[in-house]
Amino acid sequence: MNIVTATPHPRTALDTLRAFEAGDLTPERHLRDLLDLTARIEPDLRAWAHLDPDEALKSLAAAAPTGLMRGLPIGVKDVIAVAGMPLRCGSPIHADAIAASDAASVALARMAGAYVMGKTETTEFATYKPAPTQNPAAPGHTPGGSSSGSAATVAAGLVPLALGTQTAGSVIRPASYCGIVGYKPSFDLIDPSGTKTLARSFDTIGIFARAVADAALYVEAVTGLPLLDAARRADPPVTAGLCRSPAWEEAATPELHAAWDDLAARLRGKTTLREITLPAEYATAAQAHPRLMAREASQALAAEWRAHRGQLSAQLQAMLEQGREMEEREAVAIRAMIARLRQRFAQDLGGVDVLITPAAPGPAPAIETGTGSPVFNRLWTLLGAPCVSVPGLAGPDGRPIGMQLVGPMGADGKVLQAAGWLETILR
Repeated sequence: MNIVTATPHPRTALDTLRAFEAGDLTPERHLRDLLDLTARIEPDLRAWAHLDPDEALKSLAAAAPTGLMRGLPIGVKDVIAVAGMPLRCGSPIHADAIAASDAASVALARMAGAYVMGKTETTEFATYKPAPTQNPAAPGHTPGGSSSGSAATVAAGLVPLALGTQTAGSVIRPASYCGIVGYKPSFDLIDPSGTKTLARSFDTIGIFARAVADAALYVEAVTGLPLLDAARRADPPVTAGLCRSPAWEEAATPELHAAWDDLAARLRGKTTLREITLPAEYATAAQAHPRLMAREASQALAAEWRAHRGQLSAQLQAMLEQGREMEEREAVAIRAMIARLRQRFAQDLGGVDVLITPAAPGPAPAIETGTGSPVFNRLWTLLGAPCVSVPGLAGPDGRPIGMQLVGPMGADGKVLQAAGWLETILR
């Protein structure tokens, strides 16, 4: 069963806030409705790593009475600490771990009036071994990883907003596969304190939502940056660059080829478009990303490696072994290349405001094949770029295909504005 078709049309986060303000809905009634829906579909969806209805009601009762997100529930990926809740990180190694305090991304959301509904499923330490979660928009296919549960809960209408993390493609790709919005802000825009580290050069807190403005709402609430108005304006970029990305030739599926042509046709006449091909050094950098990620992961998971190696999946063990064998001078050289390209990226865009580029190689692959490839995400994560995956395209069988908006690090407002514009075109 397509779980989405069994779900009432969920309100966006902003629609929910308006209903609260109008007196048409109370936060408690909203939560109870979400819990009722969860009880019906969670046995098939398997998106929550931890959800206690009584605990969720107590969390709501303790929520701050004011703030941009007052009364809104959020889901939190289970690599991000929530005080008093499990922090298993998708691994039996931490099966009994309970977080002592909130991660910064959670504490700041609470200060803005939000509350935590529950913890969402993640792949093993936000890497490869899949979570049990199903894709509510494409039965029998992966919801993507590593933020599998966060994407699925939002897509199924179980929560309006959910936090994820991205080290390669773990926000943008699941959003594309599940047909929702995923926003990976500029690197370090949201404080990652209290989040299980995987690769410190890349780890970024991101947000899943049903609308671009909803994603902007969360990030404005926790950073104070005026991003919501930018997303709501939804003005077209002066010039947008169509960038297939260095991964196109090796990874683009026939479904992506067709969706790309569909996108180009829909955009014709809507703004000035230019085809953009980045210099070859960017392709080299994208290929270096998994090597530095492995190196830094071997350091971040050193304790798990030493004490619990046998409880790590074979694929993660192989990655950590590769990272342990890498010489530090190579890591230093890759970091220097990253710093250089982050400084050059705006210039190398050649005057375009934002790039439009694939969010994933195609629609979600079969669930037994894994969580899909981050090949269309690694470069932008490495650059620290703000990225927003916008839904609205699909393959021949209806499986969602997202496109992402990308800009230089720090250009979050411009990227969200363009994403809001693209959302109106693809809606």
